[in-house]
Order: sequence, then C-alpha cells, then structure tokens
Amino acid sequence: MARDSIVDRFLDNSEKHAGKPAAWANLDGKWKYINWANYAKKCRLFAGGLVARGIEPHQHITIIGNNCPEWVMADMGAMMARCVPVGIYQTNSPSEVAYIADHCESKVMVLEDKEQWEKVDKARDEMPNLEHLVMIRDADQVDDEMVVSFDDFLESGREHLDDVDERISGIEMDEVATMIYTSGTTSKPKGVMLTHDNLAFTAGSAQKMIGGMEPDDCLVSYLPLSHIAEQMFTIHLAATFGYPIWFCDDIAKVKETIEVARPTVFFGVPRVWEKFKSALENKLAEATGAKAKLVDWARGVGVKAAYQQIEHGDVRGALKIQYALANKLVFSKLKGKLGFDRLRMAVSAAAPIGLDVLEFFASFDIIIREIYGQSEDTGPTTANRPMPGQTKLGTVGLPIPDVDVKIAEDGEILVKGRNVFKGYYKNEDATNETLTDGWLHSGDIGQFDKDGFLRITGRKKEIIITAGGKNIAPAKIESLLKKIDGIGQAVVIGDRRKFLSALLTIDAERGPAMAEEKGWPTDPDELVDHPEFREYIDREVEAANNELARVSTVKKWVVLPQDFSQETDELTPTQKIKRRVVESKYADEIEGMYSGGKAAE
Repeated sequence: MARDSIVDRFLDNSEKHAGKPAAWANLDGKWKYINWANYAKKCRLFAGGLVARGIEPHQHITIIGNNCPEWVMADMGAMMARCVPVGIYQTNSPSEVAYIADHCESKVMVLEDKEQWEKVDKARDEMPNLEHLVMIRDADQVDDEMVVSFDDFLESGREHLDDVDERISGIEMDEVATMIYTSGTTSKPKGVMLTHDNLAFTAGSAQKMIGGMEPDDCLVSYLPLSHIAEQMFTIHLAATFGYPIWFCDDIAKVKETIEVARPTVFFGVPRVWEKFKSALENKLAEATGAKAKLVDWARGVGVKAAYQQIEHGDVRGALKIQYALANKLVFSKLKGKLGFDRLRMAVSAAAPIGLDVLEFFASFDIIIREIYGQSEDTGPTTANRPMPGQTKLGTVGLPIPDVDVKIAEDGEILVKGRNVFKGYYKNEDATNETLTDGWLHSGDIGQFDKDGFLRITGRKKEIIITAGGKNIAPAKIESLLKKIDGIGQAVVIGDRRKFLSALLTIDAERGPAMAEEKGWPTDPDELVDHPEFREYIDREVEAANNELARVSTVKKWVVLPQDFSQETDELTPTQKIKRRVVESKYADEIEGMYSGGKAAE
C-alpha cells in the first residue's frame, strides 16, 4: 500500500491545485495569496536550507511566530527534511523558550521578529545547541552572526532539492513527525511525540466525522500554531483536503479577518465564542421596540430549528416556514455582518463550553459542535458531527471512527487507537504513567449517556477534596457561575477547606455595558463594590446553587474588577485558566473568604 503521510498529501494537492490560493496573508494592508505550487516550492526550499546546514533526520527545529504562511513553510519543510518541528508559544518568556529549545536540542530556530530575537538573546546561554536563527521579519535590524533572513534561508536550499526529495522518499509512517509541548499549567512542559501515522490517521478521520472538507472550503488561522488543534485545522487538514487558509497574525484582528475571508469552517476555543457572545449581547441591548421583538421572536425560532436540524438534518412542518422568514429577516443579515454567511461548520474545543453559549449561537442559526481531545491523541477523542442524530449539545460527542474510548473504574477517560501518541520525549516515567497497554489515560473524568455521547465532568488533577472528605469537580459549578450576565471567568476554591468559594471576574466587554444598562458605575473598580451589583451577584450565585447538590454550593465569592488574561499570566495561550497562578496571585482575596466568620449555610 502506498505511503500516505501529511507530506505526501500536501505535495499531491500542490499538483492538483497548483494555481489556486493555498494561503492568504495581509501584507501592508492588502490581502495577497500564495498558490499551492509556490507554497510547496518554498516548503521544499526550507527543507533544503536545513540540509545545507547539516541538520540530520530526526533532529528538532523550533518555531516561534505569529500565524503566517512562513510558519507552515517551516513546519512542513522540517517534515520534508525528516526533521521534527516544535512550536513555541509567542507569549512564552525567555526562560520558557530556552527550556523547550534546550530540552529538544534545537539547532535551528525560526523567529517572527526582533521582539522574539530579544527573548532568545537574553537566554542564549541556556540553549547551547542553538546554531542558526531564521528570522521571518526584521533580520536587517539585528546584528547577530547566527541570524539569517527567511528568504536567504530558502535561497540556500535551492542546491539541495535532490537531497530533499531523497529525504521525503525515506519518510516512514511510524517515525516522529512533529512534537507538541504541553502548556505546563501544573508542571514543566512535556514534549508530545506524534508520528506521521498519528497525523495522517486523525486528519483522514475528518472525512468520516464531518463528511470531509473540500478545496472550496476556507478557514481563518488565528489561534497559536503551537497547539495541536490549530495545527490540525491549519496544516494537516488543509494538506489532506486542499483548502486555503487565511492567516490572522493577531487575535485582536480576528473579527476583521473573518469579515474578509468569510470562512466556511471556523474553530474557536470557548473563550473566543464567549467574547463573540458578549459583543453580540451588547449589540442586542441597543435594539428597542418592534426591532427587539422581531429579534426575540427569531431567536426563539432559531433554537427550535437548531434542535430539529440536529435531530433530523433539516427543519420540518410549520417551523420550516417560520425559520425561512426568521432567516430572511434576521439570521442572514446578522451572519453577513459577522462574516459567517458561508459558515457550514462551527467548532469549539480545548476546554468545556457552556450550554448557554451553544444555545445563544443556535438562536442565531449557528450550531457550534464541540470536540474533545488532547495533544496526546493528536487532537480529537470524541466529536459532535453534522449528520442527523450525531450531535447532542452539552456533550463532547461520539468517539471518532476506529478509536476505542472507555471509562475506567475511577471515572477517568481512556483512549486507544492510531491517534494515540508515541510517548513523551526524554520522559519515560511520564510516558509509562500515561500509556498502559496502549490505552491513553487522559486525566479527564467523564461518563457516557444512554446514547453513547460523552460528557466531561472534570479533571482528575482539579478535583477538590474538601475538609469533610467530599470529592467535587469544579467544572460544572464554574460553568453555572460563568452564565451570570457580566461575569467573565469563575474559579472555584475549596481544596481542604470547610466550604466552597469562588473568584469571579468582570467581563471586559459585557460587564461595563450591563452596568450602564442598569445605571450602575461602568468603571470595574467601582462596580465590584456597588451595593446593588453585589446584591445582584448574591441572587445569581444563589440561583446557580439551586442547580447543585448542597455539598457543591458556593458559600462565599469575590468579584475581581479585571478579567484574567494571557498578559497577566492567568491564562494559557489557549485561554485555559492557570489555577495555581490564580490561587497564588489572589491568595489574600481567597483567605479573606475563609476568615471573619462562618459561611452562609
């Protein structure tokens, strides 16, 4: 049987779609594309640049950069040279960059610009193996004998294309193709080794999961390319199905990029969908009179229609007429303004998303399908699919085709299949802890419902054990608290404590807007101490408690005026909360909730 790696698929599509756009980028205010033939040529030239510098097969190269075509050229070029690309988050500190580069013994590092070079320069002594710095931009602004511009690096590979072809022909499916470093929220980052077979199998399974993607599809790439989920959509699925990517180099520009690209598929982590929701809620609050009534009516129709589409694949009966009218008057106009008028597949992954967020978008005819997985199984474990009866909102879907998923006696989710990783680089102990007889121990707690859909109930490492010995998963509690209008994030506290408490944050967009609607102070520092706001939070927390078992109720809370962010080191690059950082940073606020009297029963 012919070898079928991501590299093979990429090269095949570069011939099939030679003159068609493969990648779009905003250069000096104008959107320009590179076609598939030139895209592949530059990937091969990058591989040649590695050969020219004596980089041997299976050695690692590191990449720190914004989402751009050059990132993929470096990644794909490394795989063509039978080397192993390793992404590093742009937001990592100099010491974090140095740790990964030293751990994987990187000799070549691709850098975005002078800002990233300065990080490397500060920690250069911690990276003894580093020999070459390839700068996508700003090479002319740096006086460093290790630095070469991206274009010059490509040019140096021109005489080694025969060697590149030889290396491509030598690729074996069971060898490591790429390495993903975990975000390190609880320990040092670990290098997740993914093989060519892992990548090809997982990307190929999309055909069975979502009916495949086509060259006419397109997608916006804006989340960190160091993360497996963004790599899967931007690199491996694109290589498999031959669709073009619109690169957004700054998450702050994602809305304007969507408006230009008009993607047919859009992937967002929950925090991105939540921010979209907050912005839309602010717009909806401006509607009055007949317009507000029309929107409310359409949204009611939208939710009913969404559930019919999920169950049957279409809208039926009298609802079909109402849906057509709601679409004409509301949905089509709203989606057109958002840039989602061509959207056929909306996806959320990387963290739990609230049912309220899913139903909010469903009310506007946007059905978000949640996928669950991790780097260690190349991205997906389960997925909600766009076929009738294969999506259930509030769950993370059904196991992906040809992969076994089961629940251990302690509730942990276990996975076995061709998507499961080879192991952690240089960490046999961690590998043995995570892989047992081919089964990946996910670290997540979950359960299957009667229809075979998986629900995630928590993380083993996040389970709170109260002073009374009760085991409590905070995920459901936090999800309920995040539903409170104006609240951005929620972190439940209570390990070895007599009761549960919560840190809440003001949503940067929705918080001030809601306060203005109610006549409260819009300044977050004033708002958190306003008596009417505090009474409002008390009522909302009590409403959340009414949906919980008594042992899981929140007895005390503090609202922080500022939302969590990457810049303040409370969120990972994929917008997950760094619990240890939060608990340390707000230790005084937490202790304040556990001193000064009893909690309300």
